[in-house]
Amino acid sequence: MKKNILVTGGAGFIGSNLIQKLDLNFFNIFVVDNFDNFYSIKIKKKNISTFDKSIQLITGDITDTTFLRDLFSKHKIDIIIHLAAKAGVRPSLIDSQGFFNTNVFGTLQILEIMKDFGINKIIIASSSSVYGNNVKVPYCETDNVDNPISIYAATKKTCELISYTFHQLYNLDVINLRFFTVYGPGQRPDLAIHKFFKKIYLNEPIDFYGNGDTKRDYTFIDDIVDGIINSIKYIQNNNDVYEILNLGNTNPISLKDLTQKIEKITEKNFIYNYMPMQLGDVSITYSDITKAKNLINYSPKIAIDQGLYMFNNWFKNNNL
Repeated sequence: MKKNILVTGGAGFIGSNLIQKLDLNFFNIFVVDNFDNFYSIKIKKKNISTFDKSIQLITGDITDTTFLRDLFSKHKIDIIIHLAAKAGVRPSLIDSQGFFNTNVFGTLQILEIMKDFGINKIIIASSSSVYGNNVKVPYCETDNVDNPISIYAATKKTCELISYTFHQLYNLDVINLRFFTVYGPGQRPDLAIHKFFKKIYLNEPIDFYGNGDTKRDYTFIDDIVDGIINSIKYIQNNNDVYEILNLGNTNPISLKDLTQKIEKITEKNFIYNYMPMQLGDVSITYSDITKAKNLINYSPKIAIDQGLYMFNNWFKNNNL
């Protein structure tokens, strides 16, 4: 029998890519998105334009209690993939209240609904940002994450704690996935790789923060989606689950090397606007994915050079 799966934030970058790969032979898919204007709504509209007609799209906000109760009263949901959130380290410094309202209160609302409607399977999007400036690398799920250095990171850490409490109190099965700098075709326009390609093709300067030595564990969208799908399989087949898993690529690249690779692929040169390091930015993200490999058979396949090449092809076909 098909399971009913609900994807919150399903019109976004990660959500829409996930939905394209979910097997409709096994799932009836429900999508919730509030079409936040953080970036152009046209992008989300384009994301959902290729959805199968059987997928039910429901517009609404996860912080709206009446909306959620009406939704869950009408539809029996078996599994929730909770991706809806306000995202980004720097935006969170400007709108801390909004980030806590959506990310923390919104997640609490979802967990309360699960308790009240007898739903006990959820996968939650967390973030590598919870590690802060952890001096030990690569980052492991058992590392202390009590020192977030951005509001965004603090909201994600809080959601991990709240979901653990609900697991303990109400026997909810929970997997928190700590995503490491997701990129690829369809990436949000506010994120670094997308901005860099846009700027280099428009011959506009890029803001280059620090000396270029900061490193990020860029992870291709297809690998992230595979990790989510494997997590769905795991949580379906197991009980008494509470897990935190890193989904990364385990190969951090410096900002300086990243921009040089983009210059090589595009055969163009950046115009650099040198800037000091930003508040909330960490010096490195670097994932230890041993646990995810062992538990859900997670195995990233797209290296940064191939991923940038694929992104460049997508960008030229969709933006130039």
